Amino acid sequence: MEKVKFVDPDTGESLAFFVVEETKVGGTHYLLATEEEDGDCDAYILKEVETKDEESVYVLVEDDTELSAIGKVFAELLDDAAMPQDRISLYQSDICQFYLVGL
Repeated sequence: MEKVKFVDPDTGESLAFFVVEETKVGGTHYLLATEEEDGDCDAYILKEVETKDEESVYVLVEDDTELSAIGKVFAELLDDAAMPQDRISLYQSDICQFYLVGL
């Protein structure tokens, strides 16, 4: 699984996430990311909102309708990949915007 570094543009804080799956819906690119490669952990759905040079800007999906819809898409993709869905639980946090570095 690919590990990607995210940087908060306001604080400069850096976090690394594992990209479990990615998809494009309605022309928008989404990532399903987790903090741990294996085991139980929270999952985040991030949406690409901008591309600058070779960096992409992602925000956490916070809208409940969008979160539910994209969550269903990822659930189907994970089901197709034979990954147990009970290992992924969708979660929102206070982290609101990150620059994706190196994708």
